[in-house]
Amino acid sequence: MERDNVRALRRSNRLHLVLPARCRSRSGFVDRVVISNLSEHGCRIDSLGLILGVGDMVVVRPEGLEGQTGVIRWIKGHSAGIEFDAPLYPPVVEHLHRTFERFLMPERLANLPGKLRLAA
Repeated sequence: MERDNVRALRRSNRLHLVLPARCRSRSGFVDRVVISNLSEHGCRIDSLGLILGVGDMVVVRPEGLEGQTGVIRWIKGHSAGIEFDAPLYPPVVEHLHRTFERFLMPERLANLPGKLRLAA
């Protein structure tokens, strides 16, 4: 039920992609994650070693880009939703989607045990 409420609150659609990144918590813990969907206002991260809690402030830094600060809004299993403190510029979101969506092509996924392996 909580996730349904989160979906209702979203201000923009999330675009699917596979983007390796690092996520740093306020306490200094750093985890390698995969950004699996992205919008101007937030993203979903996936990690096998997720040690975060709802309300934690984090910095998500995709490889080769500046970090984006935000707050963990939900956690389910090895995934978490982050609401950014400041929205991303729409052309940046579109560029990242175009650049990193190709990893989702079925022929590339057929031989992988899961998208989480891409972040390792």
